[in-house]
Amino acid sequence: MSQRPIAVTGVAWLFIAAGAAMFLFHLTELLHPHWDTFLVESVELTGLAAGILMLKGRNWARWLALAWIAFHVAITAIPPFHGLVVHALIFAGITWILLRPDSAEYFRRSGTRRP
Repeated sequence: MSQRPIAVTGVAWLFIAAGAAMFLFHLTELLHPHWDTFLVESVELTGLAAGILMLKGRNWARWLALAWIAFHVAITAIPPFHGLVVHALIFAGITWILLRPDSAEYFRRSGTRRP
């Protein structure tokens, strides 16, 4: 198995940190849930799971991570556009890192691993 690129490790830990931090930030909302509280919490847990599973070399987890950040770009594209540019730049950077040849090779080789 090839060694995990340091950039993939950084992105994975970024997703773990962001998912966990935002889950904890919104956790108190579960005491008095609004109609979207469980949706918000599940989205945060999805980001956390994507990061953990990228560290384990799961190829589909990098696609889940890209979908997760693309979702954030989409929801910030709704007026008044708070954070749209920042999310778009983060999406571009993460996409570049996760789709680079060395990253793709790592995930391809990790997927052929036998238990």
